[in-house]
Amino acid sequence: MISKPANISLPLKLTFLIFSMVLNCMGIVILQLSEAKITYDKLGFLESFKDLPIAFISLFAVNFISKIGTKKALIFALIVVGICSAILPFVEVFWFYKLWFAIIGTCFAIGKICVFGIIRNNISDEKSLAKTMNSVEASFMIGIFVVNTGFGWLISSQYSEFWKFGFLSISVLSLLTIYLFSKLPISEPEKTENKGIISDLSEFVTPLTVSFLGVIFFIVFVEQSFNSWLPSFYKNHLKVNSFFALQASSFLALFSYVGRTITSSIIQRFSLSKYYTLCLSLIVIVLTVILGIQFLYSENSLVLLFLFPVIGLFLSPLYPVINSKMISKINKEKINLFTSLIVIFSSLGSSVSSIIMALLFGKQLLSFYPLYILLAVTVLLIISLIYFNFAEKTYRK
Repeated sequence: MISKPANISLPLKLTFLIFSMVLNCMGIVILQLSEAKITYDKLGFLESFKDLPIAFISLFAVNFISKIGTKKALIFALIVVGICSAILPFVEVFWFYKLWFAIIGTCFAIGKICVFGIIRNNISDEKSLAKTMNSVEASFMIGIFVVNTGFGWLISSQYSEFWKFGFLSISVLSLLTIYLFSKLPISEPEKTENKGIISDLSEFVTPLTVSFLGVIFFIVFVEQSFNSWLPSFYKNHLKVNSFFALQASSFLALFSYVGRTITSSIIQRFSLSKYYTLCLSLIVIVLTVILGIQFLYSENSLVLLFLFPVIGLFLSPLYPVINSKMISKINKEKINLFTSLIVIFSSLGSSVSSIIMALLFGKQLLSFYPLYILLAVTVLLIISLIYFNFAEKTYRK
């Protein structure tokens, strides 16, 4: 039985909201633990404990999901996230953060493959898929906004020492989402003969797919430069307090939500590739303005607080638009495996970005923060043009 998109939309959005909150609390954890005298070298590698398990477990998650079903696998991931979020407030040691993020990363790998699979198995049209993808992924931005605003309020209040108890709200939200999924019939992807993971993966070794995965890597590479490290940049370089640093960066998420919501409403009127290229070009323009202000006027100008969030309007549509363009061309039987590759390269982009950011922050090179991101965006633009060139040649045949 196939559920209507309207029926599956809410639990899918809640799923991405939950995973967004637990994944993007990294900026808050980095901010709080750095004040507890944990070095940036250690905090930079903390991101890897989240991202590397995502990359490692993704291929194995495909078999796990195919055996127990998409719905059960997604509910299992949400149960684990709920339990972990309930335990975190009561543990103090640093090593547990590493374990916690590793478990969260594993559950996210399972959850994302399931969500993409559900969307692909209900929608085939490229632009309709892009509309749904942007709508669901928009809730990911709301999660970033909520986690920064909520934890920012706790950290700045008289109850700041109890900031970790905010994770209990994630447990409650997980319970609600599990209930909604338990009542919802979901169509499962057709089971096909398993040729072996190496054989299945070899089908994706094409210039088109390789360039696409390069695009995914650099999109997340750029996103992570903002999501996890912007609060610390605001606090250490622009000299604002912890609360304002979190609130200001949460506006990046708010603008990102607006960007994805607008995209889901208007995307069917435009060419996906042209819309994507326009957004990327606008990011370059905003970053160039930021660099001009920083180096020609004042490197710690507070106007930067308001310019960085604007980037979210144009950065947020890139990931769902490029994914929907590619996913719509993949056979439904192969979507889980292909999504695992997306998850792997996304996690690698996140991990590598955070390690480089840790080096910048550790060596006090914060003045080069916008320049670093601009260079990454330039590389992304070049690889994206290569991808669109391969896509045009492939689908024209």
